[in-house]
Amino acid sequence: MSEYQYFEFLAIDRPLSAREMDHLRAISTRARITPVSFVNEYNWGSLKADPVDFMRRFFDAHVYLANWGEAIFMVRLPLEAIDEKTLEPFCTTSHLTVEKLPNHWLLTWSLLGETEEYDPFDFVEETGWMARLAPVREELLRGDLRSLAIGWLRAVTTGEAGADAWEPAEVNGLQEWTGAQMALAEFLEVDKDLLAGAGMESRPGQSVEADETVFDTWLDQLSQPEARQYLRQLLAGQGVRAEREVKRRFAAWQATRGPVEQGRHRTVADLRQLAERAREQRMLEEAGARREAEAVRKKLRDFRLAQLALDFPKAWKSVQAEAGKGHASAYDAACRQLVDLRDAYDEQALSASFQAEFRQFLNEHRRRKALVTRLVKAGLCQAA
Repeated sequence: MSEYQYFEFLAIDRPLSAREMDHLRAISTRARITPVSFVNEYNWGSLKADPVDFMRRFFDAHVYLANWGEAIFMVRLPLEAIDEKTLEPFCTTSHLTVEKLPNHWLLTWSLLGETEEYDPFDFVEETGWMARLAPVREELLRGDLRSLAIGWLRAVTTGEAGADAWEPAEVNGLQEWTGAQMALAEFLEVDKDLLAGAGMESRPGQSVEADETVFDTWLDQLSQPEARQYLRQLLAGQGVRAEREVKRRFAAWQATRGPVEQGRHRTVADLRQLAERAREQRMLEEAGARREAEAVRKKLRDFRLAQLALDFPKAWKSVQAEAGKGHASAYDAACRQLVDLRDAYDEQALSASFQAEFRQFLNEHRRRKALVTRLVKAGLCQAA
């Protein structure tokens, strides 16, 4: 198989300048470049630049995929969005790393040559990874840390984190993941039962939706300069930034309310037990879903057979019409209709009548070898 690489970069906080776009064009004449994006694919060669440098200088999100099993997702966050003490416990494996830039954090989730689970071409083209993953950045900016936990859970999935290792930190709300977080878990191939198990004994997340009394309690604690800062941001057209900061601070304040609970961190062994419980629960649910689907399928088929029994001559005319078309898809249709007809006759205790009609049909079409082959395969007759 030839080499295949996919690079996509996204500028979120500000568009690229004309000069920056010219700089990128000089690096790649084939790339699709817009004021907010850079996309290129390589079946030979590679990007003639360091993707990390692109992130340091121009972009806020990056997706990279290679057909030898490498997958990388990066986001760039302002330093004030999250503190180093919060980040460090999660960035202890190869699956989630952090680099401190002069004004930003650069977070990298990685899957490095460890997977054979996907066709890289379908993996890129059919799933739209950037669109699915980019919201992770906005969630982090609003104080949602669950995507950090997903990076560590990848290390649990691979066995890189030993049975005695502890969760890096308690992250609330793991029983309900966002769409972007589920996409990140899929991207990193985190075990889905492990993901579900991690939420089984997790405390609910702090909702940004609260009653007015709670809002007022927090707002009363804001100093006048702090309140003015947020208002100035709104007036300056920086409403998104103001909303991020307010919600992040409010969520952090909510998390500090009430008594601090101790001993809630879990070991990898604990999580594996929870994952087994989640697997058992999933299997029961899937079995139930299969039973329900089979009941619906049977009900529909019974209705179909009853409708056929209302007018058998009409049904035989339809079979004859399909068989007479003389091509593969029509033969397939005729074969399906004959199976239904056989079962409809059986339901009416008229099997002998079906066999008589079928022998006549077979005599008329015996020279259609492709049709006869299909009838034999369906168990309607025996090979000559």
